[in-house]
Amino acid sequence: MFDTALDLLLVHAEGEIGKVIIGGAPEIPGATILEKMNHINTVDDSLRRFVTFEPRAGVAMSSNLLLPPTRPDADAAFIVLQPDRAHPMSGSNCICVVTALLETGRVKMVEPETLVRLDTAAGLITVRARCENGRCVSVSLDNVPAFVLALDAPVKTKDFGVIRADIAFGGVFYALVDADQVGMEIVPDNARALAEAGIAIKADLKGQIEISHPDLPGLDDVAYVMFRSREADGSIRTCTTLKPGRVDRSPCGTGSSANLAAMFARGEVAVGDARVSRSIIGGAFTAEALGETVVGNHRAVLPRITGKGWIYGREQLRVHPDDPFARGFALSDTWGSQVGEL
Repeated sequence: MFDTALDLLLVHAEGEIGKVIIGGAPEIPGATILEKMNHINTVDDSLRRFVTFEPRAGVAMSSNLLLPPTRPDADAAFIVLQPDRAHPMSGSNCICVVTALLETGRVKMVEPETLVRLDTAAGLITVRARCENGRCVSVSLDNVPAFVLALDAPVKTKDFGVIRADIAFGGVFYALVDADQVGMEIVPDNARALAEAGIAIKADLKGQIEISHPDLPGLDDVAYVMFRSREADGSIRTCTTLKPGRVDRSPCGTGSSANLAAMFARGEVAVGDARVSRSIIGGAFTAEALGETVVGNHRAVLPRITGKGWIYGREQLRVHPDDPFARGFALSDTWGSQVGEL
């Protein structure tokens, strides 16, 4: 554990909360951000639990651990901390981190555009932030290469029979599922049912599809199930489901990257094309195909995700030696049966 107070900025990107730890965090062992993330996941998860579990936090949010970069070509680094584990990359959280870095002066703001390079466990993220009057008004992040492992992979599920899923990487691995296969529209009234369906399908996936990133050790499972549907105007409605059973409030940057890779693999988009992703509550990101590359033996697309974040507050968290809940706690009213997996 740690013996100092943590300082956090409260930030959201299109409604998805991505707090940013700007001070007080302990050093995390590891020569790279990937090694530091794996240390959190496999050796010591006390910081993650402290900032994501009750009584200091809730399940519908993330906290981003801001770190010095481990590579010379980066300005800063971050690791995404969520209630289930630490994750290598998140588009909405990247937007929150860049907004925090620029609006607090941790990275010097240059108007009308500031270039920020971020060291992440998934790789180097290059960001172009549009800035006006001391504000970061939009963030365009050049994500890591996104690629497909399988298109229309059959998945046996307990609740929906055999469904088809695209398995794709957009910073983490996704199972992309058309929402009509579970008989639901992506609308706010269905948020609870979609969340439960996504968590159930994620559990069903175990053992059915082999997952492995050719270059990044430790990335070997589907992080999220994302439901999708197509709008009449050509945009994509997205609904990423996260443990313990909630939906992403944002359009999901890494999920939009993974979906862009699936569309690229099908020939539905080409280099230079862009698609709008809309969330369950109507927020919008733009996903653009900047170029093509190869990851291992997989054809990959270079995605650019554009969105906006807002700083809405600040908080300080303290831990006391006699606090019985220093590691946090989880209850079945929010975690359901998954509370037994913690």
